[in-house]
Amino acid sequence: MRLPEFIEANRDAILAAWEEFARTREGAEHLDRAALRDHSASMLREIVADLRRSQSHDAGAHKARAEHDESVDGVDSAAQAHGAERAHHGFSVGEMVSEFRALRTSVLRLWTASRATLDADDISDLMRFNASVDQSIGESVTRFTSSIDESKDLFLAILSHDLRAPLQTVLMVTDHLATLPTRDTTQTVLVSRASRSVTRMIDLVDDLLDFTRSRMGAGLAIAPEPTDLSVLVEHAVEEIEAAHPQWAFEPHIDPNLWAPVDGARMRQVLANLLSNAVHHGDSSVPVSIRAFGTERTVVIDVANFGRIIPDGEIATLFSPFKKILADEPVASADHHLGLGLFITDRIVSAHNGHIDVTSSSEDGTTFRVTLPR
Repeated sequence: MRLPEFIEANRDAILAAWEEFARTREGAEHLDRAALRDHSASMLREIVADLRRSQSHDAGAHKARAEHDESVDGVDSAAQAHGAERAHHGFSVGEMVSEFRALRTSVLRLWTASRATLDADDISDLMRFNASVDQSIGESVTRFTSSIDESKDLFLAILSHDLRAPLQTVLMVTDHLATLPTRDTTQTVLVSRASRSVTRMIDLVDDLLDFTRSRMGAGLAIAPEPTDLSVLVEHAVEEIEAAHPQWAFEPHIDPNLWAPVDGARMRQVLANLLSNAVHHGDSSVPVSIRAFGTERTVVIDVANFGRIIPDGEIATLFSPFKKILADEPVASADHHLGLGLFITDRIVSAHNGHIDVTSSSEDGTTFRVTLPR
């Protein structure tokens, strides 16, 4: 009896072994028999069908190397559906993979015990079976990971949205307290600090909202309209000067830099780039801001001197959470999520523009934003 026929003949015993093993996994305490077996019967049928399918040597090699996460005609494979279901029930990826290991062991133990020797056809069946199980593992793990990521993104989106309203209320209260005449110097300082801290928290929440929108495929909403970017740049410089009076800034801004942009989003870009220049720059050297236009574009440069960015790091500058993932100490005053440049890049891309970065000991570090007119 060839392996496909053996699996069909011993289907109940194989599925019982799968169910028994799944019951031992953490998170399976409240699952009934159908949930424990999940898509195991369908996966066995797909494995049997794969074993019976004619396959050339080249096709087998390609299958072993390929990533299998594409649905066929919009319908998930049993392994893909299994990965999503195990993520929903709280299994870890290791626990899910161990189910396939148990399935493989169960099938091979029962089959080899039924045969005195293995011939060439049996060896071929073994290789095909292992390749098919590996394909199922790959599909399940990819879909499991995707499901977990979607859940995390949804959680962040809901959390960020729900946090914003109470923070706005606190900001309104601090703004009101700042207008009261009966305050001493200490109270004035404390209210000012509270207001700045709440504003910073709102900025972080907004960054998280933008990040989750981008991750969930919604993209960043922009509403372009004719805007004089020279005015936006001037206002952004004034704001950063007020926030960092110990720093020097050298703006060189051409007038009448009109372009179709979302003004609020571009203020966000400018604030992120200027804040980044302060956080990573040398306060003894002024931050340079240059804005000029060509016939078809508006260009904004923000330059500072500080630690030179190696060429190998430039490609990852716009990755999210790089600050948290970096294996280096971070000063508490500069500890943030590292989403600013990620969101800046997304906003500029949404305007069909691009950001370029250069860094050298002679010229410092320059972030150049180029936007179409």
